[in-house]
Amino acid sequence: MEAVIAIAIGVLTAAGVWLVLRPRTFQVLVGLSLLSYATNLFIFSVGSLSIAREPIVQPGVTPDLVQYTDPLPQSLVLTAIVIGFATTALFLVVLLALRGLTDSDHVDGEEERP
Repeated sequence: MEAVIAIAIGVLTAAGVWLVLRPRTFQVLVGLSLLSYATNLFIFSVGSLSIAREPIVQPGVTPDLVQYTDPLPQSLVLTAIVIGFATTALFLVVLLALRGLTDSDHVDGEEERP
């Protein structure tokens, strides 16, 4: 399970970095979103991945015998998803306004030469 999560984080990070380095603003925006997803997945995995385990410590059960999932990273990721969605929507509006004003969507403002 940990290997699958590590590979997924690596692929998301690599694709995000590759897209951030592209010359078009929409590709940069998608790359930033992928980097955000990779970071969220990393933070989520820090809370110890457990399948079919209870996230709440019950009285009388010692924590040494049972591995519990930490709910704090889950709540942080949920908050980050909401904030990321709002900032992505804001970036899209700014991107559309910039494209309407400049008739270009290049990051550096220059068009590609054929």
